[in-house]
Amino acid sequence: MTASSTSSQVKAVPLPWSGLLALSCAAFTAVLTELLPAGLLPSMAPPLGVPESRVGFLVTAYAAASFLAAVPLTAALRGLPRRTVLCGALLGFAVSDTLVALSSSYPLTFAARLLAGATGGTLWAMLVGYAARMVPAERRGRAIAIVLAGITLALSLGVPACTALAGAVGWRAAFGTPAVLAVLLVGWIRLRVPALPGEPAHARVPLTRVALRPGIRPVLSVTLFLLLGHQVMYTYVAPFAGRAGYGRTGLLLAVFGAATVGGIWVTGVLVDRHLRTTLLAALVLFTGALPVLGLGARAHPLLVVTVALWGVAFGGAPTLIQTALVDASGPAEADVATSLQTTVYNAGIAAGSLTGGVALDVLGAGALPWTALPPVVLALVTVVAGRRYAFPPLRHVRARRTNAPAGPARTAVPCAAGDRAARRSVIDGEGR
Repeated sequence: MTASSTSSQVKAVPLPWSGLLALSCAAFTAVLTELLPAGLLPSMAPPLGVPESRVGFLVTAYAAASFLAAVPLTAALRGLPRRTVLCGALLGFAVSDTLVALSSSYPLTFAARLLAGATGGTLWAMLVGYAARMVPAERRGRAIAIVLAGITLALSLGVPACTALAGAVGWRAAFGTPAVLAVLLVGWIRLRVPALPGEPAHARVPLTRVALRPGIRPVLSVTLFLLLGHQVMYTYVAPFAGRAGYGRTGLLLAVFGAATVGGIWVTGVLVDRHLRTTLLAALVLFTGALPVLGLGARAHPLLVVTVALWGVAFGGAPTLIQTALVDASGPAEADVATSLQTTVYNAGIAAGSLTGGVALDVLGAGALPWTALPPVVLALVTVVAGRRYAFPPLRHVRARRTNAPAGPARTAVPCAAGDRAARRSVIDGEGR
């Protein structure tokens, strides 16, 4: 069979849209659960009998638990069927959100948020690898883009909608929404997401060996640098906009959220053919936007346009970085590699928020873009230098994917309509 005929067959294979959209909704639910308290501080504080600052710690608790739990829980659960673990994680969200919705005790609410964070660490370690194993290698990037679009939709639509719901009927109903969604998702996933098997003990690659594979560490470094720089600005966008005399922070965040949707769309089109070029373009755009924010924020039209460009650049970056990570680790070990990235991701969020807070207190809001610039430049330099393993040109990616030895049946699930019988036999034979 010729290369051209193989390429034509790959293009003819339809994406498993229903299953990928179910995974995207799982990402949506995770982000909604993580960030919802931030928009409900004034309404949650009196019933829980604590100041607003301590309600803010509910977001911190989630991030800390996710940071600590992602790697050990992923390692402990590697042998279990993947769909079972995925459904268990969603039920963990349902339990946590229900407890928060019903609780009048701050310690109980805090404990429920720790449960949600541990659940989130497990879920994020699975989603990208699951998507990668559901499609042919040549369509891996687009599948990952579909799944990670749930993040953007949660930021741009989910959190504002639940905040508005809380204003209308109370914050407890707002937390009940992701709880109900998580339960409904379990049914959808059971019906439409293939049941992939866990890893047998004799086939498991040690975590340290995955971490030491060529390309893994540069991808993790880019994740850390990018999130650090992004969070310096995003966490404190309200005081930055206020310094610029732009009082409509909500509108600015809406512009950013809408622009990230555009960034994901562009990335979904380009990621499988031009991953390195697209990631470099995104980082160059983000790097260029920061000095403009630092110098021209008081020109309000320029501020809005620059924030939109920042949103386009950042919107596609997670898909590009996670696709590079799966390429470097291989789909079979993507859960382990992504658990490492989940830990690094949360470390970047925490470090960026802390760094931005220090810069705000010591130097003022005008210093935020200049504080964010060095880590974003480091991310760009790391991608430029990672040409060989982490972020190779297209021809090298093609060669690696084409020449890679065929993996066991658990690493790829046939998706074409003609292969449904084969897929059913694989799933029934190995995944249950």
